[in-house]
Amino acid sequence: MPNIQPNDKRDNYIVLARKFHEQNEEEKALNFLEKAIEFNEDINKEIEILYEVALIADKLGYKERALSTYQDIIDINDREAGAYYGQAIIYDDLGKKEKSKSLYEKTISIDEKYDRAYFYLANIYDELGDKEKGIEYYEKTIKLNTEDYMAHNNLGSIYEEIGEYSKSKEYLLKSIKINPKYYRSFYNMGVVEKRLGNENDAIKYYDKSLDLYKEYPYTYLNKSVIFIEKGDLYRAIEILTEGIKNNPTAGFLYYNRACSYAKLDDKNRAFFDLRKAITILDDFRSIARKDKDFRKYLDDKEFINIVK
Repeated sequence: MPNIQPNDKRDNYIVLARKFHEQNEEEKALNFLEKAIEFNEDINKEIEILYEVALIADKLGYKERALSTYQDIIDINDREAGAYYGQAIIYDDLGKKEKSKSLYEKTISIDEKYDRAYFYLANIYDELGDKEKGIEYYEKTIKLNTEDYMAHNNLGSIYEEIGEYSKSKEYLLKSIKINPKYYRSFYNMGVVEKRLGNENDAIKYYDKSLDLYKEYPYTYLNKSVIFIEKGDLYRAIEILTEGIKNNPTAGFLYYNRACSYAKLDDKNRAFFDLRKAITILDDFRSIARKDKDFRKYLDDKEFINIVK
């Protein structure tokens, strides 16, 4: 009778775990990975298994369990950059930006070529309003991975926000060249062209973005604004209606359509959409009270009842 060694049992459990993982039976996969650890006698293999445990736990929404598993890896080897990165991603998802930022920085201090850590660190600085740092870390991401179309797009977006439109277009067009199916780059090019006064070009980029992805409500919003500014309210309403069809929970699309109807003195449709917008986001109640598009209804009893 063959003598079964602990590592043999470990490997059998790993095979079973990965089989269940492939079948999307993550709970069973997690259980077998934990059994594999019980029979493991190799530190490097244990770290490998713990990474799998952490990833599956995170996928299942067990954030604390994933964090503690990454910590187990760090306790074994405090130079495991991937474990700090894993914790950073989770804290980022939980909205704990400062904690996440310090962990991305720790990741980079161990592995200066960890491009994803630079990328998400740039995201955080951008969200925190530190555009200079955001630019710095996106540039480092691109230096490590010249084909990172998302980093090019995000960098282009920052340059648009700070008014450097030439640089913005350079990075956005590069993003499109790398991945011509990424809708956000076309959307952002639309924003830049609108800023430059090139409305027809902006519309073309918004249309291309929508061809690629119809569930991004801001594309409809921005495109409709061009027609509202032109005074073509009927076309704006058509665009907003299409946007609502594809994004039924985007309250601002209902609100802007309500404003367009109000401009056309179509009170019934305006109030219907205003009610819908408020149902989705109550803040539209106070916004409408101050909006010049609804000024004509300030003494209207139905309007007063809607926004009170």
